Amino acid sequence: MAKNGNDAEIDEGLYSRQLYVLGHDAMKRMQNSNVLISGMRGLGVEIAKNVILGGVKSVTVHDQGVAEWRDLSSQFYLREEDLGKNRAEVSQPRLAELNSYVPVAAYTGALTDDYLTQFQVVVLTNSTLEEQQHVGEFCHSKSIKLVIADTRGLFGQLFCDFGEEMMVYDTNGEQPLSAMISMITKDTAGVVTCLDEARHGFESGDFVTFTEVQGMTELNGCQPVEIKALGPYTFSICDTTGFSDYVRGGIVSQVKMPKKISFVNFAKFERPGQLHVGFQALHAFQKKHSHLPKPWSQEVNSAQTGSAKVEQLDEALIKKMAFVSAGDLAPLNAFIGGLAAQEVMKACTGKFMPIMQWLYFDALECLSEEEGAILTEEECAPRNCRYDGQIAVFGTKLQDVLAKQRYFLVGAGAIGCELLKNFAMMGLAGGEGEVIVTDMDTIEKSNLNRQFLFRPWDVTKMKSETAAAAVKQMNPSIKITGHQNRVGPDTERIYDDDFFENLDGVANALDNVDARMYMDRRCVYYRKPLLESGTLGTKGNVQVVIPFLTESYSSSQDPPEKSIPICTLKNFPNAIEHTLQVSRDTHKFMERTLKLPGAQPLEVLEAVYKSLVTDCPHSWADCVAWARNHWQCQYSNNIRQLLHNFPPDQLTSSGAPFWSGPKRCPHPLEFSTSNELHMDYIMAAANLYAQTYGLPGNTDRAAVTKILQDVHVPTFTPRSGVKIHVSDQELQSANASELKTLLPAPESSSQFKLNPVDFEKDDDTNFHMDFIVAASNLRAENYDIPPADRHKSKLIAGKIIPAIATTTASVVGLVCLELIKIVQGHKKLESYKNGFMNLALPFFYYEINWTLWDRFEVKGMQSNGEEMTLRQFLDYFKVSHLQPAASLTTMWLLACS
Repeated sequence: MAKNGNDAEIDEGLYSRQLYVLGHDAMKRMQNSNVLISGMRGLGVEIAKNVILGGVKSVTVHDQGVAEWRDLSSQFYLREEDLGKNRAEVSQPRLAELNSYVPVAAYTGALTDDYLTQFQVVVLTNSTLEEQQHVGEFCHSKSIKLVIADTRGLFGQLFCDFGEEMMVYDTNGEQPLSAMISMITKDTAGVVTCLDEARHGFESGDFVTFTEVQGMTELNGCQPVEIKALGPYTFSICDTTGFSDYVRGGIVSQVKMPKKISFVNFAKFERPGQLHVGFQALHAFQKKHSHLPKPWSQEVNSAQTGSAKVEQLDEALIKKMAFVSAGDLAPLNAFIGGLAAQEVMKACTGKFMPIMQWLYFDALECLSEEEGAILTEEECAPRNCRYDGQIAVFGTKLQDVLAKQRYFLVGAGAIGCELLKNFAMMGLAGGEGEVIVTDMDTIEKSNLNRQFLFRPWDVTKMKSETAAAAVKQMNPSIKITGHQNRVGPDTERIYDDDFFENLDGVANALDNVDARMYMDRRCVYYRKPLLESGTLGTKGNVQVVIPFLTESYSSSQDPPEKSIPICTLKNFPNAIEHTLQVSRDTHKFMERTLKLPGAQPLEVLEAVYKSLVTDCPHSWADCVAWARNHWQCQYSNNIRQLLHNFPPDQLTSSGAPFWSGPKRCPHPLEFSTSNELHMDYIMAAANLYAQTYGLPGNTDRAAVTKILQDVHVPTFTPRSGVKIHVSDQELQSANASELKTLLPAPESSSQFKLNPVDFEKDDDTNFHMDFIVAASNLRAENYDIPPADRHKSKLIAGKIIPAIATTTASVVGLVCLELIKIVQGHKKLESYKNGFMNLALPFFYYEINWTLWDRFEVKGMQSNGEEMTLRQFLDYFKVSHLQPAASLTTMWLLACS
């Protein structure tokens, strides 16, 4: 397998979850990008980790500085024995272990113009303002993408410049929408009406194409047409007055159109906000004094604001920024580092909308809630210990409390690994406390792309034990214990009253709602704080649950997943999702078991008789014959029977065609050994059937083709009626007695054993996905539904959750900021913040919690006694609710134009 370059193959086993976020085209573009990351303190190593996991062509880490004590509070690849050594050189071999497909080099020289030309993306962290300006101007002139990221204690900064002609191929990363059409008018702006089964979801400005339109065929295969949304089921398109009359049918599909965006140079920022001025002031201070302000030094003033102009300076904010600027916090670096790495991927791929162009963030609510509380310079002075970067912000008292914490972490997957890394850096359980992590899963290859504590040689090991050992390497002081238990009623004898009573809190790192709700109930019962989070591709959320203060996780739930009607799945599929669901259900015949809960004795006997007599194969040839007959039943005979019951020209009682709207008229298939898809099905089905009965399988297609020549396939005979089985105890008894006599004697079947064949989506050696892909695409062919490749089929049938390391890192950074508040004992609701983000847009919503006691109160009358218009209501809502929330959010996306 080629590792990099234009012809690079993508290791789907490693990148599978990320591929569902980025797609193959974006991944290939990323594999052509050489990335330079300057600054290997906590923020730089976080960005490098995420970018390397992402799979770029190469990464060069740069630093001219040496490891100091304050670095150890967030630089997870530095050890105490590395003090005094170059940060890039020490970090390089540890970063290189993350992904064998990405070469990692260390560079310790100056960033000359000639050196920068070899990179497609340059990232600056821990750099001076002069260096940022010079590198920014040079990169802009040479069309090299630039990302500048910085953190100062509780403050973060991010800047992007991707040149004047950046092409974005997909602004939001969502799957293209499609809808079925019920009507198209002939008009100067033709109106398209969709079936009212579901809203079309299109927005004005979207582009669409058409297929399968009957009558107005000029639309079929046309160039993408821009639309204007008129309502949830209607939209207008181009002039259709000269088109043919619409008859019926048709599918409209969204087309993602490339978009060109322009960035301005680093220096051209004319409307700075408070935090921008604060960062400028810190650069000026550092240039003058060769160091940042001392932690919580009262000698600092905010007069030095650099050259930027701002209408009104927030003296208190700038002063707090100076107080904590020498700090280096793992959670903030995780959050900003995740965002910055995602911007690097956007620069490499043109996938998702970049930040335009500045982002500022602060987490000042992590400081003491007491009005006017000021730490002393002595409390925050360096101790020459690994937590100096954190002590500079919060002092020594918080460090002592953190060391005594006893936390229960449920899950050691992607979120769990990131949490453990941050726990170790922060010093959680670094003394008398303990972190107990439980996870019953073993490590798989697909985990390695985002569960960064694991390496290829860890595959098949237990996640919890491996993760615990990895973070002990990062901070030997952390006391951590790994369990392999599933949380639930079955383990309440382990996680009992004494266990929960001794906890200070719980952090969930789970991948399913049921387990989350169970842990939520336990935390509510024992009145323990709960840190909850989750990701879905580029989307992430954080929820903090504080006893007696906030709602619990279970207080609000997502609506249930919309189910597909059985009749649609069985007889009237119209989308690949329908055929995949049927194929997944069909696969269950392989997952055989004779345990039939609630079944009547006759049903059990019928199942036993079928398994031991009528369907029991005795050789590989029998398995092939069974697969061939099953193919005939599924894709030919059943379809012929359906068309016998409902002919293609069938009309409804109202005289409309029966096969119209969402009902697609099927056609039977004719089996052919020369058809690759047909043979895919036979090979997969026969091998799975052989596994079920403990028989040896075979992958020789030529031999199977020869066997198929002798297989008898019954001809189709239409069934004119439906048999109705009436529950009759005497008949049941008679049938059961008859079946008993037909079963083989116990001694002849004593060695017989059925083997359940459980579905495993990530095992490419077991024929499961081969069967599902073939079965789904055959049924799709029956109904003229576009087929799906293996990648898409695995996503849908396996119910895979798309995932990417950048989102996980950012979400966990926010979680650990909430942890700091919990450990300090914050009591005010407004101190705690739930968060939601979508790194693709980018969109961030980081707010105070709402409980069931909160409400929006809007007076419907204006001061002049007149009722509000909709516009007046929106303005009122913006002023009364959004602006105060924004001031609490303290996250500003500032656009330069």
